[in-house]
Amino acid sequence: VQLQACGGGLVQAGGSLRLSCAASGRTFSSYDMAWFRQAPGKEREFVAGISWSGGNTYYAISVKGRFTISRDNAKNTVYLQMNSLKPEDTAVYYCARRSRYYSGHYSREHEYDYWGQGTQVTVSS
Repeated sequence: VQLQACGGGLVQAGGSLRLSCAASGRTFSSYDMAWFRQAPGKEREFVAGISWSGGNTYYAISVKGRFTISRDNAKNTVYLQMNSLKPEDTAVYYCARRSRYYSGHYSREHEYDYWGQGTQVTVSS
């Protein structure tokens, strides 16, 4: 399984970006997916998660109401629409696939067995 994230870039505060994560393999639709991020000098943190069907989503408090996670199982792709961006959103963003052993909350990093390479998001003030 390979996860390829893209869509990062430099944007001014208040702007928007849409991240994409394309997955290889034929079982993408069977797995929950999530986005995490890591800012310089900080630990990686959970951003948003989505169930295998797309019917359930879960967000970190810091992004709720500004970010939207979605997926297109026909395209093996998960998205993160980021609006009203703030300088504190600056980080490398990673997509991840959760192991099928787990369910419930999406924020536990150890539950994810495949990770993308990350895409840089920089928000200027």
